[in-house]
Amino acid sequence: MTATLTTPAHRRAPLAGRVLLGSGDAPRWSRPALWGVLAAAFALYAWALSGDANAYYAAAVRSGTTSWKAFFFGALDAGSFITVDKPPLALWVMGLSARIFGYGTYSMLLPQAVAGAATVALVHSAVRRGLGTGRHAHVAALVAAVVMTLTPITVAINRDNNPDTLLVLLLVAAGWCCLEALRAGRPRLLLLCALLVGLAFNTKMLQAYLAVPALASAYLVCARTTLARRLGHLLAAGAVLVAASAWWMAIVDLWPADSRPYIGGSTDNSVWDLVIGYNGLGRIFGQGGGSGGFGGGASFGGASGAGRLFNDTMAGQISWLLPFCALASALAAVAAWSRWRARREPATPVSSVLRQPGAPWLLWGVWLAVHFAVFSFSSGTFHPYYTTAMAPAVAALTGMGAVLMWRAHRHSRAWWWVLPLAVAVTGGWSFTVLRRTPDWVPWLAWAVLAATVLASAGLVLARLGRGTMTRLAVGVLPAVLVAGLAGPAAYAVTPLQSPVNGTNPIAGPAVNSAPGGGFGPGGSGMRGTPPREAPPGTRQPDQLGQGEAGRPGRMAGGFGGETDSALVAYLEANQGTAEWLAAVASAQQASGIILATGKPVIAMGGFTGRDPAMTVARLQSLVASGRLRHVLTGGGGPGRGDSEVTTWVQRNCAAVTGQDGLYDCSAAG
Repeated sequence: MTATLTTPAHRRAPLAGRVLLGSGDAPRWSRPALWGVLAAAFALYAWALSGDANAYYAAAVRSGTTSWKAFFFGALDAGSFITVDKPPLALWVMGLSARIFGYGTYSMLLPQAVAGAATVALVHSAVRRGLGTGRHAHVAALVAAVVMTLTPITVAINRDNNPDTLLVLLLVAAGWCCLEALRAGRPRLLLLCALLVGLAFNTKMLQAYLAVPALASAYLVCARTTLARRLGHLLAAGAVLVAASAWWMAIVDLWPADSRPYIGGSTDNSVWDLVIGYNGLGRIFGQGGGSGGFGGGASFGGASGAGRLFNDTMAGQISWLLPFCALASALAAVAAWSRWRARREPATPVSSVLRQPGAPWLLWGVWLAVHFAVFSFSSGTFHPYYTTAMAPAVAALTGMGAVLMWRAHRHSRAWWWVLPLAVAVTGGWSFTVLRRTPDWVPWLAWAVLAATVLASAGLVLARLGRGTMTRLAVGVLPAVLVAGLAGPAAYAVTPLQSPVNGTNPIAGPAVNSAPGGGFGPGGSGMRGTPPREAPPGTRQPDQLGQGEAGRPGRMAGGFGGETDSALVAYLEANQGTAEWLAAVASAQQASGIILATGKPVIAMGGFTGRDPAMTVARLQSLVASGRLRHVLTGGGGPGRGDSEVTTWVQRNCAAVTGQDGLYDCSAAG
C-alpha cells in the first residue's frame, strides 16, 4: 500500500500569491480588503499626473532615452557633460519605461506609482507574515497597509520623480527578506536582504544605510541559531552589501575622467567624494561635513532639533501617528520584558496576553528610531520628503500596536488603559495639527476632536461595562479610525488637486515655511508667519538659475520659472554642427531647455551652479573642436562662484544682439 502525500491548495499556489494574499486560512475579508487598499494607493499615486515633476531628474530621464552613455552614468544631458547628484538606479527604471513608451509624464511617473503600491503590498505582507497565523495578523497587516497608503508625504513623493520612492521600495523589500529569514530560518534570505540594501545605495547613497542597524540588530538578536553563526551570517551579508553598493561607483571612478561626465555634486569628480560629502556627511553635519561637505544650505523642513518633525511644515507630513507608535513600542517592550521574566518564573498575565513575535517589533522600532534621530538632528540640507523612509516603520508599528493594545484592552487588568490613552493622544495631536491651518477644512479638526472624545470614552466604558465590553468597544471603532486617520487622509488627497511640485513635494494646505521655502500643494506661498530669512550663504530658490537681471525667463521649467521660448528658438536655429545646443551656468537653466528641445545642454556648474565641472581649458577645447558654440552667462557661475569662465567668454566671444547674456564663441575657436 502506497501512501499519497497531498498538499493543501493554498500551499500549491504560486509563491508570489501566497506572499501578497496570504494562506488559505485567511479571513474572507482580508484579500478583498487588501486589493481595495492597493487600488486606492495606486489611484492616489497615479491620478491626474501632469508636467515633468522635478525637471532636474526629468531632463536626465529624457537624455537617457537618446544616449545609452548618458543613461548609464545618469547624465543630465545627452552629451554626458555632467551627471545628476544621485546614483542612477531610479533614473534607469524611469528611463527604460520612457525608452519603451516614449518620453512623457506617464511613462516617467507611472513606474513611481507602481513602486509605491508595491511598497504598500510588501508592508502588508511583512507585518502579516511577521506576526504568524491568526486573524490578528491579518488585521494588523491591513491597518499597516492603510497607514502606509495614507501617509501624506508618501503620497506626495510617489507622484514625483525623485529617487525616494524606489529607495523605500527596496528597503522595505530588504526588511521583508530579513523577517522572512528569521521566520523561516533561511539565512540565504539575509544575503538577498543585503543585495537589496546595496541597490538602495545606488538609488540614494548613504540614506539607504539608515535601515542597516534595524536589519542587523533584528537578525543578531532574534535568529534561531548560535551567536557565532549569526555573526558569520551578518559578515557574509556585509560582504554582499559592500559589493552591491560599490560596483557602479567602482566602474565610474575607474573610468577615464576625460571620457565620462563630471560627477555632479562632487568637488573632485569622483563618486566617492559624492558619497561621503554632498550625499553623506554633508547632509548630517552641514557645511564642512566630509570632503565634499556641501549641504549646509537651507533646511526645507525647519531648524534641526528634537521637535523638527512636529513643526508647522513637518507635522502634517509624517508625525500624525508618531505618538501612537511610541506608546505601542513601550507596551511591546513591557511585553518583551514579561516574556523574558516568564522564562524563570511562572507566566504572568501580561506575558500571555501580549505575546507577539519580537523580531518585527525590534526591526521596525529601530528603523523608526534611527530615522527619527537622523532626520531630526541633521544640520545639512533637509527636505520633508526624506521622511517617507519613516513611513513603513510608522505603518508597521501602528498595525502591530493596534492589535497589541486591543488584546491588552480586552484581557489585561494592568494594561487595558493603554488603548484609550493612545487614541486620546493621537486624536489630540491630530486636532492640534489641523488647527494650525484653521481656514483649511475648518470643521475637520472639530470632527476629529469629537471622534477622539467619543472613542476614548467608549473604550473606557466598554472596559468597565464588562458584559457589554466587546460590543461597545467594536461600536466605537469607526470613531477610533476618524481620530487616527481623518487628518492624514485629508492631507493625502491634496496632491491630487494641484500640479506636482517636483523640487520640494509636500502634502496638505499651505503653511509657514522653513528657510529655503517649502511649497504646499495649494501654491507657492505659505500661510502663517512670514518666512524667516535664510542663513548666511544659503541660496534662496528665487536666486537659483536667475539671469543677470533676475529675469525668470532665463530659468528652466520646473524650478520656478518658464523656459525662454525666444532664446530656445534662436539656439535651435543657430546650433549648426555643434554637439551641444548651449552651455549655461546651472542645471536649473539647462533642464528646461533640454525638456523643451530634447537636445543636450551643458550645465557648467551642475545643480547649484557651483560644481567645478567647467574650466577655461575645457571650455576652450570644446569651442575649438566645434562641439560648443553658444554660452549663456549669468545665474551664478561655474566652479563655486569662480568667474574665470565668464571672464573668458566675455573677452573672447561675441555678444548676441537681442539675447542678454548669450555669447557666440564660434570665432573664438
